[in-house]
Amino acid sequence: MKLIHEIKHLIHKEFLLEFRQKYAFAGVLLYVFSTVFICYLSFKKILIPANWNALFWIIVLFAAINAVTKSFLQESKGRQLYYYTLHSPVAVIISKIIYNSLLMISLSFLCFFCYGLLIKNIVQDIPFFILNITLGSFGFASVLTMVSAIASKTNNNFSLMAILSFPMLVPMLITLIKTSKYSVDGLDRSLSYPYFGVLLLINVLIIVLSVVLFPYLWRE
Repeated sequence: MKLIHEIKHLIHKEFLLEFRQKYAFAGVLLYVFSTVFICYLSFKKILIPANWNALFWIIVLFAAINAVTKSFLQESKGRQLYYYTLHSPVAVIISKIIYNSLLMISLSFLCFFCYGLLIKNIVQDIPFFILNITLGSFGFASVLTMVSAIASKTNNNFSLMAILSFPMLVPMLITLIKTSKYSVDGLDRSLSYPYFGVLLLINVLIIVLSVVLFPYLWRE
């Protein structure tokens, strides 16, 4: 119960900080709108499902990088030390992952709405595509949260973010593109179950690794 209470308190803190720094969230929203609008001006309509699907996930990926990378990088060492005296490291990392996942899911759905409105929505199986968006957003947020925690302990924060996140994000991006392609084409869902299982496994592994490794990182 103490852990749950700490997680709730930390998530509430994240929302308060986000509302106090509205420019950061507004910057991400501007990125989403401007990127989708540029795609609209460039392509008008993308009728090839594979291209539509790949471009959508690339936009979501870069939106995730813009939104989540600041997770630990904006925390000063003094504030991290203060959290260290009050909360357990497991509560800190879980709260960060939950908050960033909620943020990414909201941005991804907004991106899907704008993308479909301007460029045309060609998804045949929308419920399953929405499920892919939810899992993909959660996976991106989890990976970038943990990488942000690692990068915050170094001087070359953004360089290390790129180096560490790339080998983890690319396999997830490829899996998401393959999984969601079946829902875009309207094919039988059972055909995508192997990729869907891989996506679930990746998400579970990221959570387990974050919970296990972050306490050692937190003590540094």
